[in-house]
Amino acid sequence: MTRRLLLSLPLLGFLMLMLFLYLGLGLNPFHRESRLVEEARAFPAFDLTTLEDPERRVDETLIQGDVTLVNVWGEWCPECKREMPQLLDLADRGVRLVGVNWKDTRDKALGFLEEFGDPFEVNIFDPEGELAFELGVYGAPESFLVDGNGIIRYHHTGYISPSDLREHILPEVQKWQ
Repeated sequence: MTRRLLLSLPLLGFLMLMLFLYLGLGLNPFHRESRLVEEARAFPAFDLTTLEDPERRVDETLIQGDVTLVNVWGEWCPECKREMPQLLDLADRGVRLVGVNWKDTRDKALGFLEEFGDPFEVNIFDPEGELAFELGVYGAPESFLVDGNGIIRYHHTGYISPSDLREHILPEVQKWQ
């Protein structure tokens, strides 16, 4: 009896591992709860230049006043290129967009916008990743919907697909306008 129990332990371990993998592989790797949204935190304080004008400094007051989608992007990011049509669509619909150009050079980032379009009212230049760090960004693209009072209300990780635009982004924008 003891021998049978010992021989069945590897099978039991294998079955438990399979259950763990089955449950884990069913999770969305892009979904993660954002403490910034859970705690209704204000957009972090910052003082950086704009991508277009190295002499122009902007701070967190830029994000206040209107509902704004803040999109963290980089020229080096293939998914940022894929989501640009959706961001251009949002801008065409009158949604205010502010870009955070993350860990890039000015020349490459400006070339990216020239090639793929520029839906952003302003692009914050964040070459060292200071603002992205404060936002908890771990990969581009990431987007944050900020209400008129500067409070982060929604966080989207990864590429904004056409269905994400319809099912998540636009309803959230309407909810906070």
